[in-house]
Amino acid sequence: MSGTTWLTQDAYDRLKAELDHLSGPGRAEITARIEQARSEGDLKENGGYHAAREEQGKAEGRIRQLTELLRTAEVGEVPPDDGVVEPGMVVTALVGGEEMSFVFGSREVGGDTDLDVYSPSSLLGDAINGKKIGETTSYTTPKGVEISVEITGAKPFHG
Repeated sequence: MSGTTWLTQDAYDRLKAELDHLSGPGRAEITARIEQARSEGDLKENGGYHAAREEQGKAEGRIRQLTELLRTAEVGEVPPDDGVVEPGMVVTALVGGEEMSFVFGSREVGGDTDLDVYSPSSLLGDAINGKKIGETTSYTTPKGVEISVEITGAKPFHG
């Protein structure tokens, strides 16, 4: 993971709490499950042991991801409600003639929302960053197709 990720203070605090849990009590719980399963004998056919080891691998990967994310995060306030597209906004736009609503920022800013999330570094994100409601822009797909985009709404995301 490279670069800086913009996060609200709430998103930063939520991710920090997740990291603290995973690297403290969560890690201890998984270790205890592994030891319990190991005490049951033959590890080759011990489903509980293999499941706990897999869970441990996933948790350690998430710990590394969160550590790097929080180390490089830029924490800021929720953007102003001024109709300008910037990270931390819910954007409504006509994209190729189809209306879409999405969170503009990182997946971590989006949290548990059902909305799609588009990064400022994506093709769409790069095209709309800094645009105002009513402005039209476009971007070109990797296959060379030009997609028009009209910004119809931009409100701060409160997730």
